[in-house]
Amino acid sequence: MRIVYMGTPDIAVPCLRLLAESKHEVVGVFTQPDRPKGRGHHTIPTPVKAAALEYNIPVYQPLSLRRGEDAEAAMETLRQLAPDLIVVMAYGQILPKAVLDLPPHHCINMHASLLPAYRGAAPIQWVILNGETKTGITAMQMAEGLDTGDMLLKKEIDIGSEETAAELHDRLAELAAETLQETLAALENGTLTAEPQDDALSSYASRITKEMSELDFTKPAAELHDLIRGITGFTMLDGKRLKVYASRVVEDVSGAPGTIADPAEFVVACGDGNGLRLTEIQPEGKRRMAAADFLRGKKLTNGETLG
Repeated sequence: MRIVYMGTPDIAVPCLRLLAESKHEVVGVFTQPDRPKGRGHHTIPTPVKAAALEYNIPVYQPLSLRRGEDAEAAMETLRQLAPDLIVVMAYGQILPKAVLDLPPHHCINMHASLLPAYRGAAPIQWVILNGETKTGITAMQMAEGLDTGDMLLKKEIDIGSEETAAELHDRLAELAAETLQETLAALENGTLTAEPQDDALSSYASRITKEMSELDFTKPAAELHDLIRGITGFTMLDGKRLKVYASRVVEDVSGAPGTIADPAEFVVACGDGNGLRLTEIQPEGKRRMAAADFLRGKKLTNGETLG
């Protein structure tokens, strides 16, 4: 089949590599425009663009597919490419109906959750924030709504109790490629079936904001642990910001919420009678480090308050 691929970040790269190395012809890749990054604000290609260039696949980066001259030019390009199928993963733009209706085999989106749960922009972070034990990849036929199309194929994996969003991201990226491979095989042999989503079971994974990372130690320790695994956390120590990248739940900890219950192990009391041991941190103005290294140069006191 002639396939156009649409994707932008790292999680979308394994699917592109699968297609590029398959019997199918990837006739074009659409990705978001390059944007400045880092301290030097140097413009760098998106991960999907960089991978596409490795395979000498033509790359297109319209500002929008929905409005303006850019959208008209992109639509004309798509007509000329004449794809049999469009595959999408984490592209970052909503496709208009004209694009959805263009390929004979429609548009297939690889979504990083078990739909209809966790529709939206940040499903990987939210499954961890909510303490879920399972997630997966859903191949779906795209519709005009946000992740509302019929489900085609699902693959499920367990979430480790200490697994971070970054670790889960990498596993789901590979699982997406496996799921896409099975989906294309089923499409070709005529066994692919579409299952409508039950909207009553749906949930929405909204975008993550910086404010969500603040650690409120009046909350249960497990909830804060999941927040740290999902998006990292922050608190204040001696009037300076302290980022928290990893933690462990400690049971039966005494002390008012937010106070240091064990200075030697950096255990902070939480609101449910348990505590949180901070194991990897980044003090303001310093590098990311193990908490044990931090404690060699910083003496904490019992009852000292964070936040």
